[in-house]
Amino acid sequence: MVTIEQTIEMALGVSRGQLQVSTLVDLEAQLRGHIALLREPARKATDRMWHGGTKWHRHITRLDGIDRQTEQELNPLPFGALIEVQLMARDCQWLLDGYKENWR
Repeated sequence: MVTIEQTIEMALGVSRGQLQVSTLVDLEAQLRGHIALLREPARKATDRMWHGGTKWHRHITRLDGIDRQTEQELNPLPFGALIEVQLMARDCQWLLDGYKENWR
């Protein structure tokens, strides 16, 4: 079983070799699964924040962006898919960091 950290590391390092669309599709699926696990605790933590504060606004904006990104299909072009997978990996890292730090 691949950890969340390993998936993120693979996704961010995938451009160092030959670009395989099948690899990007697999990484995207793994990242979607990790994000699905981490998103709910992030939403709950954000809901507990004061809704007029800048911290709440930053978090809710980022979470909404993550939701929009995960609802989209992967770009059919290899370079576009690479960019999307790497952005998804960064979002997953942000969620994981927040989870580890008990949502800052």
